[in-house]
Amino acid sequence: MSPFFGELIGTMILIILGGGVCAGASLKKSYSNSPGWIVITMGWGMAVAMAVFAVGKFSGAHLNPAVTIGLASVGEFPWKDVPSYISAQLLGAIVGATFVWVFYFPHWKETEDPATKLGVFSTGPAIKNTGANFISEALGTFFLVFGIMAIGANKFADGLNPLIVGFFILAIGLSLGGTTGYAINPARDLGPRIAHAILPIHGKGGSNWGYAWIPVIAPIIGGVAGAQFYKIATSGNQTLTIIVMAVFFLVAIIVGKMTSSTEVNSLVLRQKKAG
Repeated sequence: MSPFFGELIGTMILIILGGGVCAGASLKKSYSNSPGWIVITMGWGMAVAMAVFAVGKFSGAHLNPAVTIGLASVGEFPWKDVPSYISAQLLGAIVGATFVWVFYFPHWKETEDPATKLGVFSTGPAIKNTGANFISEALGTFFLVFGIMAIGANKFADGLNPLIVGFFILAIGLSLGGTTGYAINPARDLGPRIAHAILPIHGKGGSNWGYAWIPVIAPIIGGVAGAQFYKIATSGNQTLTIIVMAVFFLVAIIVGKMTSSTEVNSLVLRQKKAG
């Protein structure tokens, strides 16, 4: 199997199992309806583990443009292969989301809320705040890529590494997923969102394209930052590590405050116009 098809099939498996647990948990008249957040995060964790088991030896199982670009940014992956990997990941995500739509076909009609249907395919914020949402996705992916590189530096029994990565995804979902649904993967969000837009899903609403840029851009920035930070932190230069940490979190705070202030001003302006 070529690396391209490895990434395509791996990402397809990721979305079939991850999107599948979202569908089962959200759609009406499913036996697994409303199981709670722990079940969803466990489903995504196992989805990642199974996908990595399936295609790891063929492509390295990035399954995520943020991982691919992050590794390339520190010389751990050739830049010339980045476009083909991202293309395969995006295509695999679209195919996987289509599979989920077909599998749960009768349940879309039984589910009235369009937002619930969109939530099977893509993420959205629990509280809409552009700065906070962006930071959530960036920081979540920062820890994802940093953690994957740290896990990869350890020696495990043969075949155990994908399971450890799956449990790491579970931990991220449980701890950091409640704000935005933890896309932490541009392909995982954009691919199924495209599928939602083009598939004839019964009673669907819009695909929330106004939010769609956040789970694409923020994870890429966070992934690059996480990879760079891992390299710096393992270089032995503790002073530089502390400086980089301080700068990163200072920038995150400033961006969050600036965006929040902008949104408050916009709200006040709309209220004045309404009055």
